[in-house]
Amino acid sequence: MSHDAALNKSKPNWGGGVSPFGISYGKMYMWFFLISDAFTFSGLLSAYGFMRHKYPDVWPNPGDVFTHFPFYDGHIPLAYVGLMTFILIMSSVTMVLAVEAGHRNDRKAVTRWMFWTIVGGLAFVGSQAWEWYHFIVGTEHGAIRNILVDGEWKDTLIHGANLSYNEYGLPVFGDFFFFITGFHGFHVFSGVVINFIIFLNVLNGTYEKRGHYEMVEKVGLYWHFVDLVWVFVFTFFYLL
Repeated sequence: MSHDAALNKSKPNWGGGVSPFGISYGKMYMWFFLISDAFTFSGLLSAYGFMRHKYPDVWPNPGDVFTHFPFYDGHIPLAYVGLMTFILIMSSVTMVLAVEAGHRNDRKAVTRWMFWTIVGGLAFVGSQAWEWYHFIVGTEHGAIRNILVDGEWKDTLIHGANLSYNEYGLPVFGDFFFFITGFHGFHVFSGVVINFIIFLNVLNGTYEKRGHYEMVEKVGLYWHFVDLVWVFVFTFFYLL
């Protein structure tokens, strides 16, 4: 028998009982999912950057497009998007506090901070829906764009944007807006639903009976990821 074979035979194989990395299977697979999802968002933002640099002279300036703010008739560039970002970041803070309370097995504190995390998520989704509405409706004056009408290209006054035309400039800008922010919004909405289910379990004492709040920590990983992705979307789509 060779030296390597003898050495391997002397070491017992891992029996599958305890993770060699000291992490539960749930956390490990959550990390696998988040990494794969990060590649998806990276691809979308990379494609957006490529198209923006391909048409730099005619690409809409987000600061000129997203200027609306509730109950204000004037224009404040990116103010509402900034508010949305603040709301989502604060919901990530409340999630951190919920996870920390779970480590202490403090059921009341977990309940309180999970509730505020859900409120923050709903506020963000509602704000995004409001932003979508104003982007689709457009401005009062509109813009003349050369679009395809009944098989012919014609200069037409249009308002707002959809997947076919865009008052603010290139239609592909609207395509990226709907897809990137919509895909992220779907993640946030899914996170709110998951957080609500966890919240109900906390109220029912499910994790208190188990003796740990690991599920809160696992959904916390997902929520922090959603928050981090939005920081990149806000930076690359709105600011740059």
